[in-house]
Amino acid sequence: MSRTVHHDGPLIIGGGLAGLSAALEAAPRKVLVVTPAPLLEACSSAWAQGGVAAALSADDAPALHAADTAAAGAGLVELEATDILTGDGPATVEWLASLGAPFDRDAAGGFAVSLEAAHSHARVARVGGDGAGRAILSALIAAVRASPHIEVWEDGRLRGLVQDAGGRVRGALIERGTPGSGRVIEVLAPAVVLATGGAGGLFAHTTTPAALLGEGMAAAYRAGAEILDPEFVQFHPTAIDVGLDPMPLATEALRGEGARLIDRDGRFLLGEAANADLQARDVVARAVHAARAEGRGAFLDCRSAIGAKLAEEFPAVFAACMRAGLDPRETPIPVAAAAHYHMGGIAAGPDGRTSLPGLFAVGECAATGVHGANRLASNSLLEAAAFGRRTGRAAAVETSGAGALLPSTVATDLAPESLQTLRQAMSEGAGVVRDASGLTETLAVLTRLEAQAPGALPLVAARLIAESALARRESRGGHYRSDYPGTAPVADHTHVHADPALVAAA
Repeated sequence: MSRTVHHDGPLIIGGGLAGLSAALEAAPRKVLVVTPAPLLEACSSAWAQGGVAAALSADDAPALHAADTAAAGAGLVELEATDILTGDGPATVEWLASLGAPFDRDAAGGFAVSLEAAHSHARVARVGGDGAGRAILSALIAAVRASPHIEVWEDGRLRGLVQDAGGRVRGALIERGTPGSGRVIEVLAPAVVLATGGAGGLFAHTTTPAALLGEGMAAAYRAGAEILDPEFVQFHPTAIDVGLDPMPLATEALRGEGARLIDRDGRFLLGEAANADLQARDVVARAVHAARAEGRGAFLDCRSAIGAKLAEEFPAVFAACMRAGLDPRETPIPVAAAAHYHMGGIAAGPDGRTSLPGLFAVGECAATGVHGANRLASNSLLEAAAFGRRTGRAAAVETSGAGALLPSTVATDLAPESLQTLRQAMSEGAGVVRDASGLTETLAVLTRLEAQAPGALPLVAARLIAESALARRESRGGHYRSDYPGTAPVADHTHVHADPALVAAA
């Protein structure tokens, strides 16, 4: 390590909606935001299409939103946290709008809302049809750039956490510059907020930035933080299958407007009922996966329901298809189920507090219990902003610890070819449909890769997911075991803690 930086305020690692919401709400406390790439480029928030779910209509209410969230979560939703989330919903959308997020409006000037899968009411506030994430995050970035209390490093990657002898997190190791050969800096701060995003990049088929490898979760685990339900990964049923990595997303709102899932012979994948394609994402993802596995193919047919309006109402989807030489107004879109969201992660409360003093987690890297086993559509941006605000306020009042610091270890790098091997193994063995044989083979691949790069954070994250998936001998929400297709009568969380001796040896 070349130097140590002392920062008197929250250190926020991650520049997506969760991290930037926390940074803004921590004012007037000084904040340092660290991201591995320029803001807007290295987070899932900017890629979100659907919008922000909140009870914004006269016929809706936070309690109804909470009930839908709990139903989708398959028995593992924490009701107290969910009540807080849905109760914060309308004010969160208003706050984002006040920062300049250009939400679509109805004729009366209210928020235009869309219906998405498993919602009982239309409640998804959108921007430009399918451009919510980028537009909302752009507004926050402008606010962050204009805030004198916030400093941003746009070339920093998390390489480990710094702790004292009492276990308190006192800072983080940040590598600046070229990954693997940059300068590692020890940044000490009274509070560290992990807002590092999900783990979609661990899978060969993903709709998220490939750089999101679960490294925040892995670093927290190695420091001794509790990890909650890491096996629950949501696979989006309509990733556009045109040979791109990551895969472009065809928003669920298309199906909300009447687009249908069909096979190559034009048969409906989930039946003829008008709302058949708006079932919970895990159900639809498995139907798409099965159709492809059987050789029938899976396609999203937007022709009759949306047709000529597609270019105007869903410009991101239209542009992605046209770049691939496919006109979705005339041809069904080939789709596949792909890793999309990680419900599990670092166990945290609505204010981001984890099991370790001094460490906060928010956004997709956190598991607050509001998503349970299967996230309700468009609750992710809501959680990022609502709990991001709460986390920023909580982290801002933290004071520095005084104990002696423990020696810190920089995490091992994973070679690019090893990462590709890892991603393929995770998609094959820990993907949409899992069984003991596939998960065991995935873990064997991880063991071979760990011999080459012991302690590499992506391998730690992948093992957390695969081992927990092997241990959960049931099917629930986003976790489906073909060898255990039934759901256990009692819903139990998975709680994982590191063995300090094993971590020290890695």
